[in-house]
Amino acid sequence: MTVRPGTGGRFLIAAHNSGKDGPLVADGLFNGKIDTPCVVNRALSRASMERLKERSIPRDLATDVVALWDLSKEMEGITAHDVSANRHHGAIVNMPTRAMKGWNHDGSEMVWTHKPEHYGAIHFHDDDVYDCGWETDASWTVPEGTKSGTYCVELTQGDQWFYIPFYVRPITGKPTAKIALLIATCSYYAYVNNHMAYDWGTLGEHSGNTFTMFDMEDMHLHMHPEHGLSMYDNHSDGSGVAYASRLRPFMHMGPRANLWQYNADTHITDWLEEKGIEFDVITDDDMHAEGVSLLEHYDCVMTTTHPEYYTTEMMHALLNYQQKGGRFIYMGGNGFYWRVALHPSLPGVMEMRRAEDGMRSWIAEGGEYYMSFTGELGGLWRRNGLSPEAICGTGFAAQGFNKASHYLRTEASEDPRAAWMFDGIGRDEKIGDFGTVLGGAAGSEIDSINHEEGTPPHALIVAEATEFGVDVHWVKEEFNHSHSAVNGENCPHVRCDMVFYETPNGGAVFSTSSIAFAGSLAHNSYDNNVSRLLENVVRRFVDEEPFKAP
Repeated sequence: MTVRPGTGGRFLIAAHNSGKDGPLVADGLFNGKIDTPCVVNRALSRASMERLKERSIPRDLATDVVALWDLSKEMEGITAHDVSANRHHGAIVNMPTRAMKGWNHDGSEMVWTHKPEHYGAIHFHDDDVYDCGWETDASWTVPEGTKSGTYCVELTQGDQWFYIPFYVRPITGKPTAKIALLIATCSYYAYVNNHMAYDWGTLGEHSGNTFTMFDMEDMHLHMHPEHGLSMYDNHSDGSGVAYASRLRPFMHMGPRANLWQYNADTHITDWLEEKGIEFDVITDDDMHAEGVSLLEHYDCVMTTTHPEYYTTEMMHALLNYQQKGGRFIYMGGNGFYWRVALHPSLPGVMEMRRAEDGMRSWIAEGGEYYMSFTGELGGLWRRNGLSPEAICGTGFAAQGFNKASHYLRTEASEDPRAAWMFDGIGRDEKIGDFGTVLGGAAGSEIDSINHEEGTPPHALIVAEATEFGVDVHWVKEEFNHSHSAVNGENCPHVRCDMVFYETPNGGAVFSTSSIAFAGSLAHNSYDNNVSRLLENVVRRFVDEEPFKAP
């Protein structure tokens, strides 16, 4: 945090300036919380100092106080408000964590919006990064008329290469296709630059049930922490990373061996192009900003493989779209899981608090579950009154990262409401016993129905995968007491449900409920039952004939 008291030099809090008379160089970065910092022009007695802790300045000390910053004000902002008459307001740099318990927090109120004066601390970290502030070395203008889609800029230097992905969306209100592919940019922000492979220690191997393998990006990020952390990492002082930003290099986004997020999602764009199915690309950022008005131009909206992080605005947009008759295809697993917030004014920064429950890499402290950007309770959407089952019919059930399984059709797949999607697929065929993601179509992270959480009563489980091993574990938010039988070999809740149901005004929802599903599409040159099934669904979902309510 930097301020300019009076006409003197720049004044830093949580760092010092080692630049002397030249440019400001923040050094000696502080890790920890600071609450109600104050500068006075003389030594004060202990009693006088105690009086200033209340963030108000007694009349007899007014001329002594140079600045007193009340960090409980404007929690979503980047201004440190000086409540003295001098108004030496400061700029909060690199998004240290706000809405944190202060010196006076006594547990009487766990929601900062109800008693912000108890949350006047900022948690500073020496590895906080918002905007790298790099100068522009090269620029390129997307040619007018470029087709909406996903693209990359290829950078080369000698025998080294790097790709910078970007998206071209259609002009607002002027769709160029019946289908919109919804790119999970918020989930990309959460994962990008993660240090899981190198810096998680045994936690990564315990989570994945496999040995850790490094690639060049992992090594680079370990050696260059200045690129910033992911929301799966801990700061250097051990506290969890609550903010993520796109205004920095994305080392874990682009063509690479790890079939997760961006790389896994290219299986879908590749398949759509191979099948000659026209589609527009829109992003989470677009949907958050424009809501249902962005979606209602399309007959069908498809997700990518792991749309895990969702804002309130995004959840409501999808619900409203479905109520208006839109057709929705959920192409992933563990979707709509964590509630996040995008900053109301700063571009490209997202907040998340890992509260209460869920499969998570760190746990927020009690009293710090509510997001500083919006005041909303963080954590699982399931704990926030809007479960993923209400969006797509299924919710996170299990995870395992060694071997995927296959689906088998159910009796419900023969119901005339859904039988059309299995045209060309035998009743007893194993659907997706192949694929580039763990060798099958049902795996990695998988979902199942739960009527109590919002699966519609008329939803059909048209196919299911139940053959999983001891390395696939039931998710912890689903059970109330720890026990040993929580794996695919012993637990009936470790399952993947492929679901179909109709929505109001002629709409419908189809859910694959598996991250691995898209990795099976290209098998045998796209001639396989996973590809056939999805094509049947997509062709029907863009057909103008309304779906009839059951």
